[in-house]
Amino acid sequence: MALRKGMQETGLRHELQMNPRAVENAADFAFVARRNNSLSLGGRFLVLGFLAVVLLAISLGFALKGAWLVFPFAGLDILAVYLAFRYVAQRADDYECIAFHDDNIVVERHRKGKPERFEFNRHWVQVTFIAAQRGERPGLLLRSHGKEVAFGAHLTGEQCAAVARQLKEHLKIR
Repeated sequence: MALRKGMQETGLRHELQMNPRAVENAADFAFVARRNNSLSLGGRFLVLGFLAVVLLAISLGFALKGAWLVFPFAGLDILAVYLAFRYVAQRADDYECIAFHDDNIVVERHRKGKPERFEFNRHWVQVTFIAAQRGERPGLLLRSHGKEVAFGAHLTGEQCAAVARQLKEHLKIR
């Protein structure tokens, strides 16, 4: 998550980058949340290649001893890891952004390659923190005039609560 222009950083991690368009437009305050992608594209290829070499070498040894059926299952293992890495790569660029622009609050979401944009009047918006209950994820809701937008898909419960407090404080400023 990241805070911009005039706001102090909290004790939370600040490793995320903003969408360039959101940075240009952010006048007062902006908050961005991204997924934690600990393995780069090159790292994923390296892990997949290493795993393929090791599994194929082991399965080749078994195939030479007469247990040839191990060989196709090693291929299925490699395919499963490849599909998992592909899934992660497709969602690696997902983010959520809340930006204050004068009297508007703009919420931008990018999920599975599809951008969404919501605008609220800052004088009418309500910020609600929803604590985690029985296996559900915690969340943050912005509501106004029948519209409701969830925020915090990439945040922990503590981070959602901190963002909710900061948003409420910022809404009180004006």
